[in-house]
Amino acid sequence: MDLDDILPRKSADPAAALSAQDLDSLSVEELHARIATLEGEIERTRGKIAFAVNHRASAEGLFKR
Repeated sequence: MDLDDILPRKSADPAAALSAQDLDSLSVEELHARIATLEGEIERTRGKIAFAVNHRASAEGLFKR
């Protein structure tokens, strides 16, 4: 039995899937809602980056004593 048979396949990149979606069928209101959702996700991602940077700096400071 091959590992590919028992392990789930990695899903496609969500950003690539978003960029491939057809926007022609969306209304102006739906497009504004999409932008708001994406901006929220950008802020969440920036928060995760800030946390990771601060966490690493804290760990480096702890172990450089």
